[in-house]
Amino acid sequence: MTTQNLQQQQSQTQVFIPALGHSLEILQVSALALRDVILKELESNPVLEELPLETFSLDQTFSPPSSSNQLEENWNEDLPTFPTFDNYSADVLQKRQHFVESIASEKSLQELIMDQAKFTSASPEELSALEFLIGSLDNKGFLPTPIEDLIKLSNLPKKTVENALIILKHCDPPGIGSKDVQECLLIQLESQGKTNSLATQIIKDHFPLLLRRRIRELSNKLHISIYAILEALDEIATLDPTPGRKFLEDNNRPIVADASVEKLGDNWIVTLNNEYIPKIQISKTYKEILAKEELSIEEKTYIQDKMRSGKYILNAIEQRQKTIERITYALLDLQKQFFEKGSSGLQSLTMSTLANHLQLHETTIGRAVANKFLATPHGLFPYRYFFTSGILLAAEEKISSTAIKKSILEIIKSEPQKKPYSDQKIVEILSEKNINLSRRTVAKYREEIGILSTNLRRRY
Repeated sequence: MTTQNLQQQQSQTQVFIPALGHSLEILQVSALALRDVILKELESNPVLEELPLETFSLDQTFSPPSSSNQLEENWNEDLPTFPTFDNYSADVLQKRQHFVESIASEKSLQELIMDQAKFTSASPEELSALEFLIGSLDNKGFLPTPIEDLIKLSNLPKKTVENALIILKHCDPPGIGSKDVQECLLIQLESQGKTNSLATQIIKDHFPLLLRRRIRELSNKLHISIYAILEALDEIATLDPTPGRKFLEDNNRPIVADASVEKLGDNWIVTLNNEYIPKIQISKTYKEILAKEELSIEEKTYIQDKMRSGKYILNAIEQRQKTIERITYALLDLQKQFFEKGSSGLQSLTMSTLANHLQLHETTIGRAVANKFLATPHGLFPYRYFFTSGILLAAEEKISSTAIKKSILEIIKSEPQKKPYSDQKIVEILSEKNINLSRRTVAKYREEIGILSTNLRRRY
């Protein structure tokens, strides 16, 4: 009996931990980051599909080739023997591997590739051509411009540029310098010694079907079991379709509101931003396969596990949106003066107060408001903006420190330039508004908003 209970506990834990991890991650990320999380799930879980099916893609970068001949038949046969790492001694290769693994994360893609090129027999001219090619890479790490055009633009000999391209394609990260996603994935599989694998065959000969996850069609065309196709898709999901993207700085990533509020008549309305969140569902194909196909126990278990994981994701996304909506409506109640008047109406509010209001745990509130922004009639604000410490008023009401700082700023803006107010004078003016602060607190707030002392503000 004890053994049976132990086994049940282990099973529940194995299911709970991944589900909880996904839920917490999905709750905490911003709208744009959530899009990336969902796209990764679409890549790794074959039973999930994006709606509408006709426009489904594993990523925006996964666009079908313009023609079936876009990837040359002999792409891997054309990888020449001129300076590559294949013919180097084990000692050199080991040093190179150690070098690559120990590279600091702050290295740029150009620095990384050029440092690797030192381990080849590349000539100075080829290194110059390599720098030119690196500068021609797009944000994904691809060279979408035809090599013929690059040769003309570089004003370098054809053979030199071609040799530089060979070097580039043999550098880490694997797939860098590819002309498209298809070639990128094939090069990554080749680097793993999997040129004859089912994954390679699917990418090379049936790429459009892969993009749309046509599992049954792939199974029929290749005369291979559905389970084998799914295993190959799992292998493909481990590849990186954008090897250059990890080197991009994310400082310019746009800020997108996760929700917005607006007043219609006498009522405030909350609208969630679903524009950047892909709509996904469990594929009906897999439901039909489970119901109709004669599957082995292993195949059936595999599909059921993937469907269960997919349902966790769907539930976590739905729960995230509901939680953000509830928090936003609660803010409309608890910070009503802000939405009516702007920052001057911001009241003191803690996450603990909001958590009690919604009967949620405070850590749930913290995760839900992290990295998120709310669009209001007064501008775009991070959700954390609405949680502030407060100062007690004479009437036992509270006003937020943000609102107090704004009041101090307004007082200083209206002061005589030749005789600016002292901190004590500001204390007295605030006291007339029933805001009782010490001179030290006023000085602290004044410094926090970047206002100089009285002497330094004086103008003659």
